[in-house]
Amino acid sequence: MDKFLRVDVGHLTAVHEPVAEKYRKVGGRSLIAKLLLDEVKPTCEPLGKHNRLILATGLLAGTGVSCASRISIGGKSPLTGGIKESNSGGISVDQLARLGIKAVIIEGAPQDWHLLRITSEGCSFLPAGEYLGMETYALCEALLKRFPKAAITCIGPAGEKQYLSAGVCHTDIDGKPGRLSARGGLGAVMGAKKIKVIVIEGKGPVPLADAEKFKETRKAYTKLLMDAPSSKAYRDFGTAAMVQKVNAMGGLPTNNFSHGRFDRADDISAEAMVDRIQKRDGEGRTTHQCMPGCVIGCSNVYPDIHGKTIVSPLEYETIGLLGSNLGIGDLDVIAKVAYLCNDMGIDTIEVGAAIGVAMEAGIARFGDSEAVFRILEEMKQGTVLGRVIASGAMITGKVFGVLNVPAVKGQAMAAYDPRAIKGLGVTYATSAMGADHTAGHTARAPVDHLDPNIQAALSLKAQKSMTIVDCTGLCVFTMGAIGARLDLVLDLLNARYGWDLDMGWFERMGIETLKDEYRFNELAGFNRAHHRLSEAFTERELPEVKSVFDVSDEDIDKLLRYP
Repeated sequence: MDKFLRVDVGHLTAVHEPVAEKYRKVGGRSLIAKLLLDEVKPTCEPLGKHNRLILATGLLAGTGVSCASRISIGGKSPLTGGIKESNSGGISVDQLARLGIKAVIIEGAPQDWHLLRITSEGCSFLPAGEYLGMETYALCEALLKRFPKAAITCIGPAGEKQYLSAGVCHTDIDGKPGRLSARGGLGAVMGAKKIKVIVIEGKGPVPLADAEKFKETRKAYTKLLMDAPSSKAYRDFGTAAMVQKVNAMGGLPTNNFSHGRFDRADDISAEAMVDRIQKRDGEGRTTHQCMPGCVIGCSNVYPDIHGKTIVSPLEYETIGLLGSNLGIGDLDVIAKVAYLCNDMGIDTIEVGAAIGVAMEAGIARFGDSEAVFRILEEMKQGTVLGRVIASGAMITGKVFGVLNVPAVKGQAMAAYDPRAIKGLGVTYATSAMGADHTAGHTARAPVDHLDPNIQAALSLKAQKSMTIVDCTGLCVFTMGAIGARLDLVLDLLNARYGWDLDMGWFERMGIETLKDEYRFNELAGFNRAHHRLSEAFTERELPEVKSVFDVSDEDIDKLLRYP
C-alpha cells in the first residue's frame, strides 16, 4: 500500500501515513496541486514555515515502464508567488516508489541543516554541516562513496542562499546531478527547510494487481515507443533539434528576445553538437538515458576537445537561453556555463534570461562569454550583482530599469518567442506555473503559429495533454508515439492498481488539475492582469516575423474557464 512520508523539520519527526482516498488516483503534478490546496495557505510566505516542499511520484513510477520515472517537486514558488510543480528525470522517483512512498511532504521551520536519509527502515535526520557550501558534483561524488546504491536529491550553493532561481538536483543513472527540477525557485524552498540532501535507498519491486496484464501491455507499449519515428528523432538529436526548427520559425530568442533568428544558429544546432560529440569521442554520447529503462535516450553527454565530459545533458532551452539569447554561438562555452549552473544548482532558463536582461542594461555586451563567466562567479560569491541576477529576469529588469523582460508571473520564458509561436504565448500567459513551456507545448503542432485566432484552443489542448504525463510520471517525449494510444497507458494503470478507469478519466483528471492550480493562484491573489504578456511582446514587433503577440484577451479569459 502506497503511503505518504511526512517530514517535520522543526520537530525532527518523520512519519508514514496512509494515503486518503481523494489522493489515490492522482500522482505527480496533480497530487501536488491537491496537497497544496488542502495544506498550504495560498497567501503564505514561500520561504516561511507554512509552505511545503513536496516530492511526488507519478502513478507508474517504479514499475519498469520505459520513460515513466519523472519526479515532480512542488510548493508555493518564491519566484512567482503561486503554485509550482517542477519536473525532472533521474533515479530518485524510482527509488521512492520502490519504498512504497507516493509523496514526501516536508514542512515546518528548521533550526539546523540536515541530510534526510530514506530507506526501508524509515527516515532519519543526519547532520549536514560537512556538506554545506559544496557544489553539486563534488557533493554527489562524496555522498555516493558513503551511500553507494542511493539516489541523491540535493541543492547546491544557490539553494542554500535561497536564490529565487535555485533548483533541486537529482542524480542520473551515472550518479551525476545534472537532472534538475529547475524552475520556480523550489531549490530555495528546500534551502529554507535547511535540507541540503535527500538520500533515497529503495529496494524491491512495486506490487502489481494484475502482473500478467501489466507485462503484456508494457510489451506493446515499449514496442510502440521504440518503433515511433519521433523516438528515433529524439534519439538522434535530442531536444537540440529545435534550434534549427525554431530559428526557421523566427522564434529563437536572440539578444534578449530582440530578434527571432540567430546568425550563428548553425554553430549551436543539434547537427553541430552531434558532429562534435562524434569527432571528440571519449566520454561523449549522442544518446543517453536520464532515467532507468528509457528506450528513447534523448539525452547526451557533451565532451571537451580531450573527450572528457563537460556536461550532461546539453538541452535546447539551455542552448537558446545561454546561447543565442546572449549572442553566444559557441557550444563549448554554452556547455561550460551549463555545467557551472548545474554545479550551483540553478535554472539555466531563468539565469540565461536574467543575464540577457542585464546585457540589454549595459552590464555586459551581447556575445561576451567572459562576462557571463564573471557574472556566474558573482552569483557563486553572493555579491550584490550576483544576487540580483540570481533572483531572475523580472527582478533584474526592475533593478536595471529594463522594460523588455521575457517573463510572465515573475518567471522567465523558455527559448520560444511568443510573437512567433503564439500558442506557447497563450501557455505562458495562462499556465498557473508562469512562463513554462512544459505546461503546454505547441511548437511542434502542424498549424500556422502566427494566426492568433487558433492559439487558445491549441494551448488548452496541449495543457490538458501535459497533465497526463505529469500525473502518470511519463516523459512528454513519449506522446509522439503513444498520444493516439492512451488506451495502453490506461491498461497499465488499471493493471498496476486494480482500477477500472475509463478513457474519460484523462480528460477529467486534466481539467481538475488545471482548475486546482488556477484556484490556488486565485486564492494567492492572482487576477486577470497576471494572465497577460507584457507590452514588450504585445506592442514590440519581432522583426523576423513582423508580428506581435496578439491573441485576444477574450480568448485568454475564455480558456481560463477550463471548459
